[in-house]
Amino acid sequence: MSQGPSHEVDTDRFLSHAVELTVRIALVAVVAIWCFQILRPFIVPVIWGAIIAVAVHPAQQKLTALLGGRTRVSAALLTVVGLLILLIPIGLFAGSMIDSAQIIKERIDAQPLEVPAPPPEVAEWPLVGKPIHDIWQSAATNLGETLKRFSSQLRAVGGFLLAAGAGMGAAIGQFIISILIGGFFLASSSGGVAAVGAVTNRLAGEDGTRYLALATQTIRSVAVGILGVAVIQASLLSVGFIGVGLPHAGIWSVLCLGLGVLQLPAMIVVLPAIIYVFSAESTFVAVAFTVWSIVAGMSDNVLKPLLLGRGAAVPMLVIFLGSIGGFIMSGFIGLFVGAVVLSLGYELLQAWLAEARETAPEVDAA
Repeated sequence: MSQGPSHEVDTDRFLSHAVELTVRIALVAVVAIWCFQILRPFIVPVIWGAIIAVAVHPAQQKLTALLGGRTRVSAALLTVVGLLILLIPIGLFAGSMIDSAQIIKERIDAQPLEVPAPPPEVAEWPLVGKPIHDIWQSAATNLGETLKRFSSQLRAVGGFLLAAGAGMGAAIGQFIISILIGGFFLASSSGGVAAVGAVTNRLAGEDGTRYLALATQTIRSVAVGILGVAVIQASLLSVGFIGVGLPHAGIWSVLCLGLGVLQLPAMIVVLPAIIYVFSAESTFVAVAFTVWSIVAGMSDNVLKPLLLGRGAAVPMLVIFLGSIGGFIMSGFIGLFVGAVVLSLGYELLQAWLAEARETAPEVDAA
């Protein structure tokens, strides 16, 4: 049986629509990739700004109510507070580094740089004792010649330190920009929430609002449970460091803050500080400092379970694993992105399992 003209018309129409659809998709893809390339340098600061805005929004609502509904004023005040929270520890760290450099310079100017001879016991250390003793003895005998021997290694270490310093400076600048962007988001929070809600509902349908609420709660939970606990713990330890007159207290405090964010025990830094205080202060002061430092250093074990899962609709373990895994994969921003993605994945899994249970046929026990 021969095919009529109508079939050919339908085929031509289908091909025409297919070509037109392909061209449209290609144009949309080109525009999307182009926009992504243009905005790529700003993606991380914008994401950080959004995270900061989401985490701080409840506090902004309370402050706005106290200020008589002045949203922009409350956003500006919170932005200034955020900048101070960031810049004060950096100032303490920079001040401690400058003081240390000045002390080293004064000692070098006062007397030539000399390396004391190594104790004989160093050579008896297992495995590494003999090489360390020989290098130490060589430096004590002729420091200049020893430095020449290890000049390539010293240059590599110096390059690493310079790169690390440049990276830290770039990260600080990025955080400052992120806080400013977060302030702009807070100033227009109502419009931003409506826009994000519209996009979420468009992508996820009826469940969009629930997933948006889950992401918001997870971000706030991580902000309070990880960064908040780290700041509280470092602040408590800083009080002890400054109160006992520990040299370069700013450096010790920043190290404790970094360990808290990395989810490592602050006692790694606290124990050397306790040993120093026992050697430099009276027994009473040293014991009081030890008690305070141990309580402050272990405070995260109490605060984290209370705050990490607070307000989140997923188990605390899911948020914790997402934060740590995200940090290992993507750095600091992974603390939040990992927790949010894993929490959303957990919710999707639970919804899929619930749907499977509802549609599963009932099994007759008889």
